[in-house]
Amino acid sequence: MKLVRYGNPGKEKPGLIDAAGKLRDLSGVIQDIGPEQLSDASLAKLAKLKTDKLPLVRGKPRMGCPVKGIGKFIAIGLNYTDHAKEAGMPIPKEPVVFTKAISCIQGPDDPVMLPKGSVKGDWEVELGIVIGKPARHVSQKAALDHVAGYCVVNDVSEREFQLERGGQWDKGKGCDTFGPIGPWLVTRDDIPNPQKLAIWLDLNGQRMQTGNTKTMIFSVAKIVSHLSQYMTLMPGDVITTGTPPGVGLGMKPPRFLKKGDVMTLGIESLGEQRQLVVPFKL
Repeated sequence: MKLVRYGNPGKEKPGLIDAAGKLRDLSGVIQDIGPEQLSDASLAKLAKLKTDKLPLVRGKPRMGCPVKGIGKFIAIGLNYTDHAKEAGMPIPKEPVVFTKAISCIQGPDDPVMLPKGSVKGDWEVELGIVIGKPARHVSQKAALDHVAGYCVVNDVSEREFQLERGGQWDKGKGCDTFGPIGPWLVTRDDIPNPQKLAIWLDLNGQRMQTGNTKTMIFSVAKIVSHLSQYMTLMPGDVITTGTPPGVGLGMKPPRFLKKGDVMTLGIESLGEQRQLVVPFKL
């Protein structure tokens, strides 16, 4: 099941993409798609709906982030061996954890704004995990039972802020617009093996990143289990799981985002995103 939120920012309605790829309105069934709608029981009820009876949405409305009320936006760094090497950093022995500010979250096709003073904006296509029920000290074996579904995330980064300003990585990861999520939340039952998904990103039509989640150092199950040892993961929390090689930082010479660039990215079975890069504006 492909769940979406569509409409103008702040006024999104819940919807789903039917088997024919058409957008159907869910606002007569549920108020929104947030923590309360992500439990196994709630998703099972939605799965039983006769989608052809739901109102058809005409045109091509804006897609928002497919989940409302995200409490935590957690990220895993250096989770592909080749990416760690291109970044000049050691292969991690356990997941590298940082956070992205929830204020950076936006729709999958909304413009990405370079922050004031930015000189090293970068791209990172990543598999996102959406938590469906509380996870606290869960085993790897049980970890996927706590996942509602998966989505595409662009972990947009500002490398100077991240690596050259002291402190943790968070400063270069949570700038406004640096967290495009979507277009869909694809429920767990439709992704039986999250470690077998092709992943890619183009910049201005040129392929930059090509990878597969099978090469992740730490699997989805390992990540969820690991994080649950340090914090309680709650319904609606989003975890973004690291990027394959091909980011601008790793190029020789490095290549960074500039006004007018267009990022197009996607993951097998999870849809595609497209963002125009725009300059800073208050």
